[in-house]
Amino acid sequence: MAETVSIGNPPIEIELRRNARAKRMTLRVSSVDGAARLTLPLRSSLRSVERFLQDQEDWLRGHMGKTPARVAITEGVTLALEGESFVLASHSGARVILAPGKVFLPAGRPAGKALEGFIKLRARNVITKLVAADSASLGKPFGKISLRDPRSRWGSCNSEGNLMFSWRLMLAPPQVLRYVVAHEVAHLKQMNHSAAFWAEVAGLMPGYAAPRGWLKANGGQLHRFDFKKP
Repeated sequence: MAETVSIGNPPIEIELRRNARAKRMTLRVSSVDGAARLTLPLRSSLRSVERFLQDQEDWLRGHMGKTPARVAITEGVTLALEGESFVLASHSGARVILAPGKVFLPAGRPAGKALEGFIKLRARNVITKLVAADSASLGKPFGKISLRDPRSRWGSCNSEGNLMFSWRLMLAPPQVLRYVVAHEVAHLKQMNHSAAFWAEVAGLMPGYAAPRGWLKANGGQLHRFDFKKP
């Protein structure tokens, strides 16, 4: 169970993460779930933690107030999918159906789970085609492609050439997904973030700066949709 402390009134709960490499205390508020987390050196005392957090309470409350409200996947909600806006509705069928301006979800299944599965299927098809094209362009083969829902990254590439992508990128403008694919495929050739790496990204996607900037500014909004609620 995670170590936590609470400060203030009304109380704010902060998760403590002790790290052997931490030289000082670092406080962050997640743009995904709004949780406050404090990274600290292993031997920091609870008294020093409490003093630090009391000094940071105003900052902490201000940032927690900026976290996007969570949105349940339910009838009437509007979301973007592959650059188009859709209103969620229900129907008596067994499958998710995409129609002009609407996504129909089966009434007999949990809406979030049904929509997540539908998005993942589309994501795998779109991403696989983009990866294959970029991989061929670089002349570098790729391994497995996996789709996940990580909190802190949009994609990854390991030393074996396996690629991971967040399926939530399907909720972003198409050029944003295109950029993340180019970014991760470029790692097949340059496993770093050097100037040579960014040159590879630019070769695969000229003008990548704009979608990269969109993701930095708006990526947290993609996590406001809660697909886990029944």
